[in-house]
Amino acid sequence: MATTPLDGNRERDADPGTEPDQGRIDDLPDFSDMTTHNWHAHDDTMSGVGFLTIARRLPALIGQAVRMAWEASPRDTVATIVLNLLAGVFTAFGLLATTGVLEALFASGPTPDRVRAALPGLLVVGAAAVLRTLLQAGAGWAQARLEPQVTRIAEERLYGLTSKVELIRFDDPDFHDALQRARNRGVNSSDSVVGSAIDVLTAGISLLAAGGVLGVLHPILLPLLVVAVLPDAWAAVRSARMRYGTMLSLLPTYRRKWIISELLADRDTAAEVRSFTMRGFLLRVYDLVARTEQDVMVTLARRQATARLVGEALGGLGAALVYLALGLLLATGSVPLAVAGTAVLAVRSGQSSLSRLLFAVNQLYENGLYFTDFVDFCESNEQEPTGERGRPPAGFDRLTVDEVTFTYPGKDTPALNGVSIHIDRGEVIALVGENGSGKTTLSKILAGLYAPDGGRVLWDGTDLAEVEPHLLRGNIAVIAQDHTRWPLTARHNITMGLEKGEDTVVRAAGVAGADEVIAELPHGYRTLLDRRFKDGQELSGGQWQRIAVARGFYRDAPLLICDEPTAALDARAEHALFERIQRHSDGRTVLLITHRLASVRHADRIYVLDHGLVVEQGTHDELLDREGIYADLYNLQARAYSR
Repeated sequence: MATTPLDGNRERDADPGTEPDQGRIDDLPDFSDMTTHNWHAHDDTMSGVGFLTIARRLPALIGQAVRMAWEASPRDTVATIVLNLLAGVFTAFGLLATTGVLEALFASGPTPDRVRAALPGLLVVGAAAVLRTLLQAGAGWAQARLEPQVTRIAEERLYGLTSKVELIRFDDPDFHDALQRARNRGVNSSDSVVGSAIDVLTAGISLLAAGGVLGVLHPILLPLLVVAVLPDAWAAVRSARMRYGTMLSLLPTYRRKWIISELLADRDTAAEVRSFTMRGFLLRVYDLVARTEQDVMVTLARRQATARLVGEALGGLGAALVYLALGLLLATGSVPLAVAGTAVLAVRSGQSSLSRLLFAVNQLYENGLYFTDFVDFCESNEQEPTGERGRPPAGFDRLTVDEVTFTYPGKDTPALNGVSIHIDRGEVIALVGENGSGKTTLSKILAGLYAPDGGRVLWDGTDLAEVEPHLLRGNIAVIAQDHTRWPLTARHNITMGLEKGEDTVVRAAGVAGADEVIAELPHGYRTLLDRRFKDGQELSGGQWQRIAVARGFYRDAPLLICDEPTAALDARAEHALFERIQRHSDGRTVLLITHRLASVRHADRIYVLDHGLVVEQGTHDELLDREGIYADLYNLQARAYSR
């Protein structure tokens, strides 16, 4: 995309009271290769297909839509289809009845007599029109009821899967891309696919009704309908392909525009936009991108208008041929005047129905591509039953990690390579090592979040591979460094949906030191911890960490895993927390992961990991005497504090 320096903006930014100048934009930041969303992921597919390709895929798409509609509501599905069919029948019936009305009106005799003769036919036509309108209204009501139900079951199906699949799948780029396609537009296309499929059926029924009427009136009239509607069909398809091609060419522009708009309006970037006075620079970039999009869309509007003009001109020529043919049929006495009048109405009805049909077909095909992303994602992640897994033991005397290996998707180097450790009930065990040594990966395997590629994890004699993971996690509490700041009340941020009574909540908060944080909140445990909502409150990083520690203590599980639980705490709060953990661990088992080695001095055993291997183990004093990696790291930290 071409860019130009905006020298005028330099002068504007130099005025008093404006933000500091950010310099000229000689080169627009290139975001074209960044995949930030998938709203236009299939525009390249749409831009290269013709109407016949779309038509061949219609039966499969309609079948998928009907199956999902039936799952959502069989009653509304049947009502929508049947009522639309009946509306088409009454459309045809009304057109045929019009012939009798016109014959009566065109007959010889006084006008009052002709009107009286036409009155019964007029009543029939009016009744058919009223019934058709009522049936269409009923079908619309059923369809309006159906679409939100389809959206609900599609969302439930998707999020039921995303919350159930193995955690390791989220580290797979291919899974992530498939999920984003299914989530961003795929699930949102479910109701559109159903609606478009119904619109295709409705418009098709109306078109068949008009064609059937013409076939009944005179065999040659049906080809006349084709002559009349083909130009409109060409113009609609041409206009649609222009739009899809333009959307494809604008994909890099959309990405740039979306990224810049997020930078300007997102809460996470708001502080730095102001601190670094980025507003002027970002607005200039946004304006340049938006103007590019505007120019392309204006050009598209001109091209589409030209296509429509040509289509309407050809359509007018087709209509002239229809009327010429009708005139010849009238002149030769092949059809009476009343039949010719009905044929004109049927042709006009057919043109309108075809226009709706083409629009619905294009919408169905486009939405069907995204809907297929959703269906494929769900089908590929709905695991087949692998047999009943057992319940985990209520506790353990020894937890054993035996020669465990694990490699992340897309990585060549294993994160864990033959790791073996053991943890006895009631012990405080520490995992230490530099970043990337495998500490957190091992803790996630112990927590049942990852399944090892090789080796075993045993609770006494029970292999966790034979245990239902969801039930296992009920016996484990995790205090994570990267804990989630849930937009819930303080109480629900601790209980996490597990109800053990108010006394347990208060006790867990007290052990974690979170009671001091909650005491300062305006509504105590009922305070919503998210400032984006009314009366919501924001906490500091250290305050949030205390809440996260409280939720781990609240679970009161046989195994407590603490992964950098003091990363956001000051020195005094860190010391107090480790003292609380030691008191709380009485009779329980604690796995502690931390970089602050002074905090693990009193651990029963320390395992030192390096590049996925356990390279040292022992007590604090034993490891210092060994003068290995642990001693180096500990002395390095100690010297930093002694200077």
